[in-house]
Amino acid sequence: MPVVTTYKIALRGVRFRARVGASRSERDLPQDVIVDVTLTLPYETMPQRDNVRDVFDYDSVARLVVEEGMARQHRLLETYTRLVLERILAETPALHVTVAVTKVRAPTTHSVDAVTVELSAERR
Repeated sequence: MPVVTTYKIALRGVRFRARVGASRSERDLPQDVIVDVTLTLPYETMPQRDNVRDVFDYDSVARLVVEEGMARQHRLLETYTRLVLERILAETPALHVTVAVTKVRAPTTHSVDAVTVELSAERR
């Protein structure tokens, strides 16, 4: 019989508007940001009963993503992505976290629909 050691929860498409961009003009107007988060959690934290009170609070992760994005302006998507990743590892029992941040309509010389920065880290 297999031994289950972890399980994953993924939040896809956490959307909000933030002031993020390398230039002042980019940060002057809030822009669309979409965040995907995947958490690998210890199996022990999985609900043993079909009771909503026992489930991992993934709404708190969505709230953290938006709070961090709205708290201040960010010049780099990489900085914002790292801050979200660090907070999730600090504030949840997650063993491994992947955060992907997408900025829609990023200003580039050539036509680009979106730019995504993705970071992964695990608890040590």
